[in-house]
Amino acid sequence: MILVTGGTGLVGAHLLAHLAKTETRIRAIYRTKEKLETVKNVFGYYFDDVPSFFDKIEWRKADVTDVPALEESFPDITHVYHVAALVTFDPKLFEKLRKVNIEGTANIVNFCIAYGVKKLCFVSSIAAIGETENPNIPITEETHWNAEADNNVYAISKYGSEMEVWRGSQEGLDIVIVNPGIILGAGFWRGGGSGSLFRKIDKGLKYYTKGILAYVDVQDVVSVMIQLMNSSIKSERFILVADNWTVEKFSKTTAKALNVTPPQKEASAFLLGIAWRLDWWRQVFTGKRRRLTRLTAKSIQSQMVYDSSKVKEQLSFEFTPLEESIARVSERYKNQS
Repeated sequence: MILVTGGTGLVGAHLLAHLAKTETRIRAIYRTKEKLETVKNVFGYYFDDVPSFFDKIEWRKADVTDVPALEESFPDITHVYHVAALVTFDPKLFEKLRKVNIEGTANIVNFCIAYGVKKLCFVSSIAAIGETENPNIPITEETHWNAEADNNVYAISKYGSEMEVWRGSQEGLDIVIVNPGIILGAGFWRGGGSGSLFRKIDKGLKYYTKGILAYVDVQDVVSVMIQLMNSSIKSERFILVADNWTVEKFSKTTAKALNVTPPQKEASAFLLGIAWRLDWWRQVFTGKRRRLTRLTAKSIQSQMVYDSSKVKEQLSFEFTPLEESIARVSERYKNQS
């Protein structure tokens, strides 16, 4: 029996839809019933008869930080996809990031070991991989994490999460880790995920940067996860990036797919410096969550690129072209907005 954490998020929902096509028994945990409706919506992308496939999933209310409730989800489980995570770059939420991402992952690993789970697939992030000093040298799975670097709080939490998974590997648990870039997928249009990028561009994004970011289709992420779980591969991690595009190219390609005006102005480093400082003051006076931090402003100006040759070679995998992913997600956004 398979257990999926984070089943009501972008990757988790699409993963469950793919798993529901098989005869495998599936259990998934959720925190609020309201989010289950979003999962049903995602199932609608894959199935005409949504209830027949959605009802194949055994849902359990639990949280990765709630040890007693989480343990009740582990009996009979043989394989675990650990997808649940908190995604935020707000330094004020670092303790919450540690609690959910690091302690929550430690709980999953501990129960996998205690219940004799055969294999764990963990969804990490390229944020948990180090950076090269030379932007002309691509980042690979062998790039070393630098604890002394100016790492953002989300990256620190995902690196800590990976350390818990590697600990499990040392204790005899078979594991695989995937490190996706920005995941493009439909169904989740608000919050901090890629869906909000489509929404912002549709509403009229004015600025772009020349920085380079790494992107990947959610369906590719899910496909690789399932292939790795069903393979003999273990104690390995894989960068999942279809391509490295400038923010300008992504924004303008998406605007064209949405039939809206593309951003016209470049946001300079000076302008971004003003913007993240103003956002800091906005949080101070209103208490609202940060939308732009110093390190996220830095990241959207970065020229670093990621190399996903390893997964291409080991699984003979071909990623979906970004133009195709953007077109599909944009069409679904237009149909639901």
